[in-house]
Amino acid sequence: MDPIWGVDMGGTKIEGVILESRTNPVVLKRMRVPTEAHLGYTHILDQISKLIDVLMAETGFKPKSIGFSTPGVLDPKTQRMKNCNTTCLNDMHLKKNIESMLNIPIKMANDANCFAIAESQMGIVQEKAPNANVVFGVIMGSGVGGGIVVNGQVINGLQGIGGEWGHNFLDESGGDCYCGKVGCVERIISGPSLEKYYESISGVPKKLKEIVTLHQEGKDKVATQTVERLINYFGKGIASLINILDPDAIVIGGGVGNVDLLYTEGVKEVEKHVFNNRLDTVFLKPKLGDSAGVFGAAFL
Repeated sequence: MDPIWGVDMGGTKIEGVILESRTNPVVLKRMRVPTEAHLGYTHILDQISKLIDVLMAETGFKPKSIGFSTPGVLDPKTQRMKNCNTTCLNDMHLKKNIESMLNIPIKMANDANCFAIAESQMGIVQEKAPNANVVFGVIMGSGVGGGIVVNGQVINGLQGIGGEWGHNFLDESGGDCYCGKVGCVERIISGPSLEKYYESISGVPKKLKEIVTLHQEGKDKVATQTVERLINYFGKGIASLINILDPDAIVIGGGVGNVDLLYTEGVKEVEKHVFNNRLDTVFLKPKLGDSAGVFGAAFL
């Protein structure tokens, strides 16, 4: 037995898992502790240490290395964290600090990359497209991101931004983005951006799920306009990805990924914009849910 260890550093909890092996990823032990980020960076490190200690004590296993799913990116050049939602991690030498604390090597990737590798190695891709060599994991929720997996390996990239399609330019109608640019993918087809678009026209705030339902019922022209906006720009944005990566499979996670129309009308829209006379890419709903982060971390 050659167990693999993963830790998912979420905003509210830090979760750890031990899987039997890469080839037989059965869960041997899984547990979580609260992140308690409001208590600061050092406290988060203490929580990680506590988690690993308990996992070792309860299983008798000792990790040779551990994979970490992080809510941001380790900058390969500076070795400092950046773009973290858990803001106390930003600009910190997180990898170096954890390695010193645990006295073992660790690997890190952001949550989108861990989602992608988990679904490719033990999730829906194994079930529906087992021969896929290139997988793109799309995150479409409160933000838009993604992760690239090639032959079972995460592609972090030279600057640690591999897969970050959410900040490609899509259309000026998206307006200003927090990243400093205008018209980013995230500003158009993320959940909050679609809800904001609906409210800007109708004057009434509604959640995306309700907007989609109203569209399907044919009761709300603004709802239909909003859903058509999603489908149109999803097609353009994803087609650009396919033209560059040409992945075997795309897995769509996040709340917006629950919109069933993406897998029918959305895929038809992608086909219009792909630089090919057909679209062979397989579009898949994820299988692992909230487990993707910690499972993906183990596969690092």
